[in-house]
Amino acid sequence: MGSYRVCCCFTRRFKVTEADPPLDVKTAFNDYTDGAIHMTADQLLKFIHECQNGNVNVNGNGVAVTKTEAERIVEQVLHKRHPITSLINRKTLTLEDFHHYLFSFEFNPPIGSQVHQDMNLPLTHYFIYTGHNSYLTGNQLSSPCSEVPIIKALKRGVRVIELDLWPNSSKDSVHVLHGRTLTTPVELVKCLKSIKEHAFVASDYPVVITLEDHLTPDLQEKVAQMVHDTFGELLYIPESSDLKELPSPETLKGRILISTKPPKEYLEAEEDKSTKSQRVKDYSDDDVWGEEPSEATPYKDKNNKYESDESDHDNEDSEHYIKKADSCPAYKNLIAIHAGKPKGGLEEALKVEKDKVRRLSLAEQELEKAAERHQQLIIRFTQQNILRIYPKGTRVTSSNYKPLIGWLHGAQMIAFNMQGYGRSLWLMHGMFRANGGCGYVRKPDFLMQHGPNNEVFDPKAKLPVKKILKVKVYMGDGWHLDFKQTHFDAYSPPDFYTRVGIAGAAADEIMRKTRAIEDSWTPVWNEEFTFELTLPEIALLRIEVHEYDMSEKDDFAGQTCLPVSELRPGIRAVPLCDRKGYPYPSARLLMKFEFLP
Repeated sequence: MGSYRVCCCFTRRFKVTEADPPLDVKTAFNDYTDGAIHMTADQLLKFIHECQNGNVNVNGNGVAVTKTEAERIVEQVLHKRHPITSLINRKTLTLEDFHHYLFSFEFNPPIGSQVHQDMNLPLTHYFIYTGHNSYLTGNQLSSPCSEVPIIKALKRGVRVIELDLWPNSSKDSVHVLHGRTLTTPVELVKCLKSIKEHAFVASDYPVVITLEDHLTPDLQEKVAQMVHDTFGELLYIPESSDLKELPSPETLKGRILISTKPPKEYLEAEEDKSTKSQRVKDYSDDDVWGEEPSEATPYKDKNNKYESDESDHDNEDSEHYIKKADSCPAYKNLIAIHAGKPKGGLEEALKVEKDKVRRLSLAEQELEKAAERHQQLIIRFTQQNILRIYPKGTRVTSSNYKPLIGWLHGAQMIAFNMQGYGRSLWLMHGMFRANGGCGYVRKPDFLMQHGPNNEVFDPKAKLPVKKILKVKVYMGDGWHLDFKQTHFDAYSPPDFYTRVGIAGAAADEIMRKTRAIEDSWTPVWNEEFTFELTLPEIALLRIEVHEYDMSEKDDFAGQTCLPVSELRPGIRAVPLCDRKGYPYPSARLLMKFEFLP
């Protein structure tokens, strides 16, 4: 029972009650029990096989659902719902028990938790979970640098960590910091040790460290020694400096790779006041949810020249570079994925070199420009090489950009500010929930294929509808356990509504919403939505719950984003996350997913 004070004399009382199972749940229970009041393990097994998984008869942990597994589910559900009477020898489920099973994301998650894709292809065939300025604790201008956000990112499954290397004040050691800003440094060795300790906590697949170095040759030598001393046999060092093809994630399990530009002449970095002034303003939405990704518009700057990377001295073909290229062979030998751009413009940068793999970095606005005229070149490049996209310099609050543009062009490393939050980051979390959350998601076949005339996928082409996804939002529960009684409204229970939609190809993107249910901690909507998908392989299902507020801005009540290609058909429990993407203990939705050809 909850009491809400309306004025000094009156209070309103509301009882938090468990909502009845939806009609579809009641119908399924009745159908599979032949109208009886209890469901046996055999009947549950039949329901799972016929209604829940289509042709994929596995549970949430990827284990095939056999009669033994169904009996274990029944036993665990009964133990959770009736712990005091668990010694009673009942081995069947009531309707309420069956509803509890369906509404439990432990027993009945919307996607699987196991790696299931082919992991034996070269790294270029995968989207890779990538961080940007991974050492920053907050904004890009003045936040402290630390190993803590690196640890958090690795625990979340991020596989690419970026470190910016600068000499310390006495020029005798190496610090990690965001150069030409007020960020306070952290020692490189701290970051390296943290990576070693946490690299394979969330995933066994390889971790790539991208280095942006501003070091003298003697400090590069020190870095090489630090890296060797820290990682030892974990470090992957290729036999040849010019790889024709990158190894596979499976081959590189448990290994750490270094990716950077080969050593070059050290340039003393002077403070660039014009660059610093450009970074003061952040053009991102101040809303902590972030703007709608589909409405995100590129930042227009008439003076913005073609950028090659976040450092200004990236010309690898100069005489100066050639003269100094071998000034630090120990550092050069560390590099598993060579980065850099040939001298010249964008078309030159995107040329595919025969029997040579490299990594190219482009700023988000560079990609947007390139996608207008050179989409075929980009996709051809990403079929053999690694393309990394990073946020523009004006994102000083560590906001992020729309990742779908990069993914639709085959870019493997969409570098995101993982310490930020907002809708764009939710999409990133959603993409990498796929494939068991291992940090590597195989790119769709259409991005790796060639047509009869050697043409490649055209992201701008009008495509036919390939699949139809039907989504039914039944109800929600758990907020009363995760939030204080007056968190959403001081005078009454919350008025929840759900937004549900698609992020993906431009033709597929849409958001819909349910009606708001007044004064209920356990809202029941029973609303269905249909989404036509031209590229279901890359589509993400976006789900947000908000609390309607007539006089102020609606309150946030949870979100999640799920890869459409991984959704399991049937009635599913969908756990909700907070703004930063961490799951709430209890808040969840009961939904149904159905695919039509």
